[in-house]
Order: sequence, then C-alpha cells, then structure tokens
Amino acid sequence: MNAPSVDWHARAAAIQIDGRAFIGGQRVAAVGGETFACVSPIDGRTLTQVARGQTADINAAVASSRKAFDDGRWAHKPPAVRKKILQRFAEKILAAKDELALLESLDMGKPVQYSLGVDVQAAARCIAWYAEAVDKIYDEIAPTARNALALITREPMGVIGAVVPWNYPMIMAAWKLGPALAAGNSVVLKPSEKSPLTALRLAELAIEAGLPEGVFNVVPGLGHEAGEALALHMDVDAIGFTGSTRVGRKMLGYAGRSNLKRVYNELGGKSAFIVFPDFDDIPRAAKTVAGSMFFNQGESCNAPSRVFVHDSIADEFVRVVAAETPKYAPGDPLSGTAQMGAIVDEVQLRTVLGYIAAGSEDGARVAAGGKQVRLDSGGHYVEPTVFDGVTNQMRIAREEIFGPVMSVIRFKTEEEAVAMANDSSYGLQASVWSHNINRAHRVARALRAGTVHVNQYDEDDITVPFGGFKQSGNGRDKSLHAFDKYTELKTTWLRID
Repeated sequence: MNAPSVDWHARAAAIQIDGRAFIGGQRVAAVGGETFACVSPIDGRTLTQVARGQTADINAAVASSRKAFDDGRWAHKPPAVRKKILQRFAEKILAAKDELALLESLDMGKPVQYSLGVDVQAAARCIAWYAEAVDKIYDEIAPTARNALALITREPMGVIGAVVPWNYPMIMAAWKLGPALAAGNSVVLKPSEKSPLTALRLAELAIEAGLPEGVFNVVPGLGHEAGEALALHMDVDAIGFTGSTRVGRKMLGYAGRSNLKRVYNELGGKSAFIVFPDFDDIPRAAKTVAGSMFFNQGESCNAPSRVFVHDSIADEFVRVVAAETPKYAPGDPLSGTAQMGAIVDEVQLRTVLGYIAAGSEDGARVAAGGKQVRLDSGGHYVEPTVFDGVTNQMRIAREEIFGPVMSVIRFKTEEEAVAMANDSSYGLQASVWSHNINRAHRVARALRAGTVHVNQYDEDDITVPFGGFKQSGNGRDKSLHAFDKYTELKTTWLRID
C-alpha cells in the first residue's frame, strides 16, 4: 500500500479545495453565507472554508431530494439501469483515487497509504457491490389460498438522511449510499464537520457518473445545527447514523419529536479481545491486537481496546505487545510510510490524553507509550499506549476513548473472562483466541456482540453485516441485510374470483 513514488506534499500544496455544499446537482454556498474553517490535524493549517449548513440549507437539500424521489427520475428507473449508473460511480471513485486519498488524509489525519489502499478501495467496492446486487433481489408471493394472490414487494422509503462520522468518512458514506441509492431512494448526507471534504467530492463524482440531479445532496455543517435539522425534518423518512452513543440517543429523540422516522444507529464500541492459555502462538495474537488497535490512530468503533489475557500468559503477552508499539510510532501521514497518523483535532487529542491520565490515576501501569509527540509539527499526535493492570471498572475499560489506548485485563477462568467481556454497555465486536474448538464455540456463543472473531481480528467482507448489540446500535450496515433499513415492505392483496 506504500506509494513512495508520489510526492504527496507537493500535491497537498497544489490542491484546490471547494468547501461549498452540494445541492440540486451543483455546488452552492450556505444560504446564510456562513462558513467554518477546515483545519488539517497533520500540521494545523487551514485547508479551506466549508459551508456552514443550517436549517435553511437542510430544507433546500431535502426539498431537492423529495422532488427527485417523487418525480421518479431515479426511483422509477429499472434496477438494471440504476446498477449501471452506480457501477460508473464506483469507477469514478477509483479514477479519482489519488485526489480522494489526499483529501481524506489532509482532512482527518490518517496515513495517506491507508486512505489510498483501504478507504478509497472499500468505498468503491461497496458502491459496486450494491449496484450488482440490486437487480438480483426478488420479491415474494405469500402462500395464501387459491382465491387470493398476495404480493410482497420491497419499495424505497423516500428521502434518507445519512449522518456519518469523521474517522472513516468515505467508507461510512458508502455504507449508507450503496444500499440507499441502489434501492431507489434519494439521500441527503451530512458529513462530520471534522472531515467533510471527500463527501462533497463524492457527490460531484456521482453526478458525473449519471446519477440524476437532486438524488444525492451533501450539506456540511455542525452537528447541533445541520445534523439536528436533518433528523428533525418532517420530510425525511429515515436516518442512517454512525457516531457516538450519546448522539445516537439524540437521534432517537429527534425522531420522536418529528415524524417518527426510522432511525438506524451504528454507535460506539469497547470490543473485547480474549486470549486463552491454550492458544500457543502468543506473538501472533499480540501482533494482531496491536495492528487492529492502533490502526487509524485507534479511531475505530470496533477497536479491540479491552484485551483480556489469562493470568498465566499475561506477562509475556504484555511484553510482546509493548515491543510492537514502536512500529506504530506516529509519523508524517503524507510520507507514504507512516503506520499511524494524527488525531483528528485538538478536542479529540485532549480527550485521549485525558483518558491516559485517568488510567494512571486509577492505578493502571503504562507498559508502553502514553505521551503526546511530534509537538513541533503543529499537528496532533499521540504514542500508541498500552496499559497493564487494568480492572474492568476503570474508566479506560468502561468508556470509548477513540484513540490509540489499549487496556490489558487479566483473568483466571473462562467464566470470569466472559462475564467481564459482557459487562459493558457496548456490544459491537469481540474476539476469542483458543485452539480448543469447544471453548471457541462456547465463548463465541456466550459473547453479546454483533461480530465475534475467532483466532483473528478485523477480517471482513462486504457480504457480512456490521453492527452491534446493546448500546452499540441497531440495524446493520453492509451485506444484503442493509437493504432492510432503506426499504419498506408492501403487501398487495388481490382477490381471484
């Protein structure tokens, strides 16, 4: 995934960025003319001014999407036609891969080789997969009596509001756009104010691919302004939200205060990574958890931040994990070789450092890292951090940090490990490491999580659903199950005389 032949710094110096909203097929300034600064966490420089969308802008975008849906310019197209346009959209994303990767890295701080090799590729693959799937989904005929014909059809909902986070802006947008657009809906996307740039560019690429104007609109802005206005809008039929559990609760409240729109929340996580003593390759488990925990600066909802290790192997495990951390020392995200980049902004930096301080204050031992680094860069960088001696009641084990901070918690019995793993308000992902197949199945079944990995972590595919139990949310992104969020089932009953 390295691209040492590309001078990303030169490209960054030359790039021209348009921060205006995208409504009705064109770039537009915010109705009130307000903007906010888009600041790069890499070096603190202002990249551009971005339209600060508010209620009037959301109203315009929703009206555009509603008109496009009602006149059928997209919803009435045959699935095979929608497929071709979305396939071209995916191709446009790949053709613009360097530009999109650079925007993603400048905007939120991740290493450019991962923006290029992971984020762009995954976004294009997601759009193409749903394009290919849409003309292969069949409706149903119910097994009624012979004097009736009951048709069960899946129909688009209408206008979908998509609100996505800052950690994987392209991928999260694609997870909403793919199934929503393929099913025939119109979409209003509100990207995070911390990373709005690739969403705006995606909208332009969609139009270039042949998506009718008005079907896909993007309104950047602050969460409590544009996001709240979108969630409260009476003409939005569903909200697909990915973000914090705190804001997810607000989304449910907004639905209750407005039109009882469907709300699908993909929320936080505090994923458990359990290593049993019968797993005899400690270095592989330790290297896997380090790679998964420190990828994307630890800014992943499914990061394996709670590592439960049997007491008999814990000392060796911590030693190996600590020895892995230098590989993830924060570097220049535009170097093409950095394995870890910058924390998204000053607020998140202070949050992460605050949790590191809390871990030490609560009695945990810093086995590696724990400091802010690259202070002369002007950006926001934190060392990969490993805590040992953590109890499951400490703040660093209970609350989602969204940074490169791992907590190692020791256990003595299988029952204790399962109980502690499940003793969390979250239930997004988990991992079990054991060569005992009975134990692996037994523990996997006992864990309350949307995905349980066995002897690996983060292996993934668009064909499997992603989502969680408990306060990690409801509904599922990815796979054919995502169509359930953006379609309604209609029964048409015909009497046969």
